[in-house]
Amino acid sequence: MDEAVRPSALYPEIQPHRAGRLPVPGGHVLAWEQCGDPAGLPVVVLHGGPGAGCTPMQRRFFDPTAYRIVLFDQRGAGRSTPHASLHRNTTADLVADIEALRDSLGIERWLVFGGSWGSTLALAYAGAHPRRCLGLVLRGVWLCRPDDLAWQFGGLRGIYPEHWRDFAGRLPEDERVDPIAAYLRRLADPDPAVHLPAAAAWNAYEARCSRLQPMTDDDVAALPSRLALARIEAHYMRHAAFLHPRQLLDAVPRLRHLPAVVVHGRYDMLCRIDAAFALVEGWHAARLVVVPDAGHSASEPGIQRALVAATDGFRSLAARPARRRAGGSATPRPAR
Repeated sequence: MDEAVRPSALYPEIQPHRAGRLPVPGGHVLAWEQCGDPAGLPVVVLHGGPGAGCTPMQRRFFDPTAYRIVLFDQRGAGRSTPHASLHRNTTADLVADIEALRDSLGIERWLVFGGSWGSTLALAYAGAHPRRCLGLVLRGVWLCRPDDLAWQFGGLRGIYPEHWRDFAGRLPEDERVDPIAAYLRRLADPDPAVHLPAAAAWNAYEARCSRLQPMTDDDVAALPSRLALARIEAHYMRHAAFLHPRQLLDAVPRLRHLPAVVVHGRYDMLCRIDAAFALVEGWHAARLVVVPDAGHSASEPGIQRALVAATDGFRSLAARPARRRAGGSATPRPAR
C-alpha cells in the first residue's frame, strides 16, 4: 500500500495467522506469532527492554503482502513463561532462543529487525550467526558499553535533572552511588509491596527520557508497573548485558557483507547517537539514517517513517531463497 494513502507511516493493523509456544532450556516457554504472507520474506522482530515484550504496533512496520513477520516474547517477557523470571536469562540464552525458533519454523535465513535493546540482541545474534541473516534493520542502537551505562544512570541527570531526582530520590542516599544494583534488589524482591513501586519508578524514568516531546504528568501516572520490563532490564544492565565492552563493535567485520539500515533519533537521550556512528564506521553495507526531529521512542512519527522506508527497501531480498521448507513446519519443534 502506498504510504500516501495510509493515515500514518505504519501499515494497517493485522492479526497473527499462526501462534504457538516453544519450550527452551532452563524451563522457559516462549510465546511466538506469525503475521503477513506465510510465503513472504522472513523477518524476526526483536523487542526492546529487555523484558518489554512484543506489541501489536511492531507488526505494522512491514508490508504484510511481502513479509512473513515473526514476533516472539523473550525469556520472562510478555506472554512467555515464567513471567519476569531471571533464571537462565542472559544474552547468550536469548541468542540460542532465536536460533531455536528459526530452526523450528523451517526458516533458512531471515531479516533481523530490532530497536533499543532489540538492536543489541540483533547485533549479538548476527555476530554469532551471520549466515542466518539476510540483513538488519536497527533502531536506537544500544551497545551497552561502560560509557553507555554511565550516561544513562549518570550523565543523563544533567539533561533531565527532575526525572533523575524522582528516580534516584526513592533510594536512601547511601545507595544512590549504584542505582542499578539498588533497584535490582527491590525489583527481585518477591513482595509486590516492594517490587511494584520500584518497577513503576524505573519505567517512569525511562519513559520520560525516551521522547523528544515531554510526557505529561497524566501520561506518567497512567504508565503500567510492567514488572518484567523493569526487573529484567535492571538484571541485564547490572551485568552489562552479559557482553564484553566491545563485543558488538568487534563483531562488525563478520557482518560487513550484510546490508543494514540503522535508524537513530538525533535527540535520543537514552541511547546516544555516537553509538550509531561507531557501529556503521567500517560497515560498508550499512546506511545510517538520522531522524532530525526524534528522540528514542519507536512511536515518534519520524522514527516510524524511517523504519517503514527501511523495510520497504528490503523487500527486494524476497527474490533470494530464504526458506528451507515452504511455509515452515506445522508445529515448531521444542528446542534441544
